[in-house]
Amino acid sequence: MFKGKPTKVIITGSAKEEFEELNMLVGAEIARGVTKSDHQTLLNSIKQKIELLRDNPEFGVHIPKDRIPKQYVINYDVNNLWKVNLSGAWRMIYTIKGSEVEIISLILDIMDHRDYSKKFGYRK
Repeated sequence: MFKGKPTKVIITGSAKEEFEELNMLVGAEIARGVTKSDHQTLLNSIKQKIELLRDNPEFGVHIPKDRIPKQYVINYDVNNLWKVNLSGAWRMIYTIKGSEVEIISLILDIMDHRDYSKKFGYRK
């Protein structure tokens, strides 16, 4: 519950693809007996942050409206965007959708720092 409303976290779009691929990689590593890897650390970080978002959808860092890439506005009708830092300098990008009934954190992207900088127009 957040502000008296139930919350939900949904992974969609390229974030869903990235998450599923990471799950498969980690499953394969575990099957080979690998107990610690960057993939496993990243997957655990994503799962941990999803739980934090369930408790508080505003957990992440709010991205100013003038920095929201047009692609998110066109594809997802986004008017707010948030970022959560993950392990290994990865980023998880999400938007918050709400109604009188519930609050949904919609995870749109999971990307490394280089792709994040490129997508948001930051320079080195």
